[in-house]
Amino acid sequence: MSKIKVGVVGTGFIGPAHIEALRRLPNVEVAALCEVTAELAREKADVLGIERSYTFDELLKQDDIQSIHICTPNFLHYTQSKAALEAGKHVICEKPLAKDLAEAEELVALAAKTGLVNAVHFNLRYYPLARQMKAMCESGELGDVYSIIGSYLQDWLFYETDYNWRLEPDKSGDSRAIADIGSHLMDILEYITGLKTVAVMADFNTIHKTRKKPLRPVETYSGMMLRPEDYADVPITTEDHANVLLRFDNGNRGVITVSQVSAGRKNRMTLEISGSKKTFNWCSEVPNEMWIGNRDGANQVLLRDPSLVGDAARAIISLPGGHNEGFPDTSKQMFKEVYAAIAEGKQPENPSFPTFADGYRELLICERILESNKKQAWVEI
Repeated sequence: MSKIKVGVVGTGFIGPAHIEALRRLPNVEVAALCEVTAELAREKADVLGIERSYTFDELLKQDDIQSIHICTPNFLHYTQSKAALEAGKHVICEKPLAKDLAEAEELVALAAKTGLVNAVHFNLRYYPLARQMKAMCESGELGDVYSIIGSYLQDWLFYETDYNWRLEPDKSGDSRAIADIGSHLMDILEYITGLKTVAVMADFNTIHKTRKKPLRPVETYSGMMLRPEDYADVPITTEDHANVLLRFDNGNRGVITVSQVSAGRKNRMTLEISGSKKTFNWCSEVPNEMWIGNRDGANQVLLRDPSLVGDAARAIISLPGGHNEGFPDTSKQMFKEVYAAIAEGKQPENPSFPTFADGYRELLICERILESNKKQAWVEI
């Protein structure tokens, strides 16, 4: 079988996660790795067991590389995605798609013009029970959506000594918690319910107005503690915590909370969707169980089991019931659908996976949330 050759750009936290997921697909070969210098690319490629290593410009010149994964800091997503499309490569980009709406709009148009496969890594859609909830909403089992309560809580920036490039607006953008994890939350809520968010009211809080930046590199999530002389004080302008009220196109309401300073919450997204017939509740830290609430009968817990869910969820389950699947499996399942399209050589008319257009949508919502916080007022989307 001829394999699709892939180049991965970036080797922080998420780049190796992409590589691991890609290696689980039988029709894909991670053939090349890219970093900012040839020396660093070779060093990282050796660690990850990848034969070829390049700088970005060199990678684009490799005729046998059909697809490129952009796993770099946010400020590089636009330029690298654009260059890859112009070089005739299919592109899978980390979120956010770009730093502003103009850049994102240009990428959507360019992707459409080329016909190349384009995707944004909103992988959390690919928890099987998220897709099960979507199918149950579409079949009418939830009823009309009355309210949505969502949260995404982490603690990796809990201490003032916790530091990462995402804290620097020139690399990450003017929003942090909302743009980083809130974008996943907004995407999955609209994906599951089919509703569109039409207005937002946001209130941000920066807990640590000054953080201590290490004077030497510290990897994301490492938990490494340095000595006082190893830090420099840096003022922080992006949010550690945010609350956002939501209005939907069906006339009903919702609320989300995102935080990167919630002690003990490592990476916890929780959804509670209440309808006119039932309520669905699901948590990413217990991803193989879905709670179903009833007014006039016993509540239920649905387990992630291919014999218990519908066809849509079954399509992204690889293991029998009781054999848990989690975060690494979401990327595998997403890439399985993306690379089925790449094998056909073009973007499908109605892709099952999140596209550049979805990336634009989430950037639009995040920008309106940021505007709302600045104005301390409702802002329409």
